Amino acid sequence: MDMSDRGFCFLFSCAVILASLGAAVWLIATGQAATVDGLFLLLTCLTVAAAFALYVMYMIKRAVEAPAQPAAKPAKAAATPAPAKAAPLVPAEKTE
Repeated sequence: MDMSDRGFCFLFSCAVILASLGAAVWLIATGQAATVDGLFLLLTCLTVAAAFALYVMYMIKRAVEAPAQPAAKPAKAAATPAPAKAAPLVPAEKTE
């Protein structure tokens, strides 16, 4: 994922969280949460908001930790010896 994909995922997740919480507040404000159907819809909205909030927290934690790790230095080709050639696992057949 490049930066624009991560940014899009972050903004989309924030929009879903706000929409879910807005729907939950609407259900409570209009009194629909007092019915059985409304209660299940309220729990669904809160579950979706919690799931996306966990993902956003994971993304933020990963973004904060990324710059703290030092960049790996590429190995020099001349400094490392070439690996020894291994014997074949299956001996070649003789053709005479």
